[in-house]
Amino acid sequence: MQQVTSKTKGKQNNVLPFIPEGDFYFTKGIEAFQKRKFDSAVKWVKKAIDHKPDETLYQCQLSIIYTEIGAYHAANDLLMNILKVSENVDCYYLIANNFAHLGLLNDAKKYAHLYMEKDPNGDFKEEVLHLLELLEIEEDLEDEELEEEDELLIYQETVFYHMEHHEWEKAMHILEEMLVLFPNQPNIKHEYAETLFFLGYEQRAVHMELEEMESNPTSLYGCSNLAIFNYYLGQMEAYNFYIEPLLKVYPIHEQQKLRIAVTLARTGQYAAAVDRFKMLKKDKLNGHLSYFRFYALASYHIGDHEKAMSIWREGCKKHPELKNENTPWHEC
Repeated sequence: MQQVTSKTKGKQNNVLPFIPEGDFYFTKGIEAFQKRKFDSAVKWVKKAIDHKPDETLYQCQLSIIYTEIGAYHAANDLLMNILKVSENVDCYYLIANNFAHLGLLNDAKKYAHLYMEKDPNGDFKEEVLHLLELLEIEEDLEDEELEEEDELLIYQETVFYHMEHHEWEKAMHILEEMLVLFPNQPNIKHEYAETLFFLGYEQRAVHMELEEMESNPTSLYGCSNLAIFNYYLGQMEAYNFYIEPLLKVYPIHEQQKLRIAVTLARTGQYAAAVDRFKMLKKDKLNGHLSYFRFYALASYHIGDHEKAMSIWREGCKKHPELKNENTPWHEC
């Protein structure tokens, strides 16, 4: 930048040329960052980098701004590029911190340890040790969550088996345990209400489901339960209220699609049920006895007896226990 000399001091009308340099842009970027004007900070620091592309300090600062706004991948890209040309040890801590934010715990630990190896008494020593401590806690929590998920899966598969086989008392014992162990799992209460109903506690089941629907009025499981409950109880006005939204819903997941198809078949909407069953991917539902029971039932009721028999024979072949049951249309 041109310096003011004794000759120019007295010439107040002269305008001196001002050529911004990288440090000027960088300073403006820091000022914007401190005021939490992150968009402006990014623009100024990028200008500084354009002016001095080899200045790693500028790139480090840009990465810190990216971290502040949650652009962790962009921040790490910058830091990795710095490490290709300069052994800036601080980059290892910054990279570790970004990986931690991304949930990539192993990568975070790797770069935190690299920092400690290369500069065990560095400026970020305390931060790195704290980060490693947090990562250990996070890993322990993840392990606990995985164990809980495995345990939950075992319970869910057991309940599913009993409910599909209409072993309602056995299902009830498992569900009572699940309500204690996994109180925040939403479908457990719906399964509990369904089991209550088919054990003969109809009013308790309806009351429980209505309470659940107050907190989640659009629940597909809740609507289907209440549609079935009210249909079986002869409450047709209430049944129509709950079946109506199900007729308009076309879920993505096969389990939910099957739920609607079974509900329609159970409540006399046979043509609509068959249409829904036809949309299902059978290979994903072979373990569901309800698929064969209610697809056969609906097909029979729309007059396609041959199709009904074919579905029922296939079901009995895949699930020999179905042979002990009457055909779904036995009482028709």
